[in-house]
Amino acid sequence: MRFVLFQIALATSLDVRTHTRLKDRSDRCVVIDLPDIGQHLTWKVDDIMTQFPHTVCNVLEPGPADGQLMKDMADFIGIQSETHDTKNLALLSFLYLLHSISGNIKIPAVHITVISKLPVSAGLGSSAAYSACLAAVLLMRTNLIKPTKDGTWSTDDLDLINKWAFQSEKIIHGNPSGIDNSICTYGGALRFQQGNIEKLNRIPELRILLTDTRIPRSTKKLVDGVKDKLNKYPDIIEPVLSSIEAISKHCQITLEEINSENHADKMYKKLEELIDMNQHHLNVLGVSHPTIEEICRCSEKYGLHSKLTGAGGGGCVFTLIKPGTDGQIVDKLKTDLIQLGFQCWETSVGGHGIFHHQHSHDIPDFNKLHDINV
Repeated sequence: MRFVLFQIALATSLDVRTHTRLKDRSDRCVVIDLPDIGQHLTWKVDDIMTQFPHTVCNVLEPGPADGQLMKDMADFIGIQSETHDTKNLALLSFLYLLHSISGNIKIPAVHITVISKLPVSAGLGSSAAYSACLAAVLLMRTNLIKPTKDGTWSTDDLDLINKWAFQSEKIIHGNPSGIDNSICTYGGALRFQQGNIEKLNRIPELRILLTDTRIPRSTKKLVDGVKDKLNKYPDIIEPVLSSIEAISKHCQITLEEINSENHADKMYKKLEELIDMNQHHLNVLGVSHPTIEEICRCSEKYGLHSKLTGAGGGGCVFTLIKPGTDGQIVDKLKTDLIQLGFQCWETSVGGHGIFHHQHSHDIPDFNKLHDINV
């Protein structure tokens, strides 16, 4: 989950998981199964290797995807090379990762299934979670990384997962910052500024209520709108952006100090004030939405504080639930939001990043799936 703060961005991991299962096959086929977005494709390994016989990519230091390769892969899949459809781009990024990570060895015959609790295009980094999971399972399958017994990875392995997830994000989004794939990989909390990403320590897990407005939005259009306002009214918008940067700095300090036994209540109160100020500033920039403001007003009735996530314009809103909040208050808010037509669920931020499960039966959602035999 991102706190969108422009010059400086603070991002925290969200405990809403995306799961990927890889199973070897004996029929020389590659299957990609994405039930959440209705995508299921099968390719013959020999066809892939004939069409794309080798790669010059450095597997340990991946760079930008070659434009002609992307066009050829789009033709192979049967989609437009200039598509903006995220469903098609998800397939394109998978084929690129499969081909490039396999390198000059034979492409493995595998069946990969990805399922997620994250809503798509809602400002929660669903594509980054998808990219990180795919990168991890393919790097494992080609023996380039190896998880520890407790399901984690070494720093070098995490760095490699993140590099490949970033390349996948570029295919899906064009020019991502890199913060989403980083937070999905490393977990916890990160600070992003001018391309530099710094891991933050001592950040607590925070309980939140997450509400999906179910309003689709375009990040590009929202960013272009802010740029347009900045060009028209620089003497007004520049101070707003500077204030947002100051809010971000205060937020970082507050999050790092919130575990203090002596000042916890004071720090949570400050965090609530920062959430409100940030939301008001984002509204001035034009990246809020009437549904977002409705959710904020609804939570305010119960003394709770909310703001948009991601690029805004719809997507999701989070509401901070500080320790000691009456459970009945949260239940009443959830009831009100559901009656207004929103979807909401309780979760937390600040937890671990990518994780390896030894067995797919450890993941309840996979037990609901039936393997597709082709």
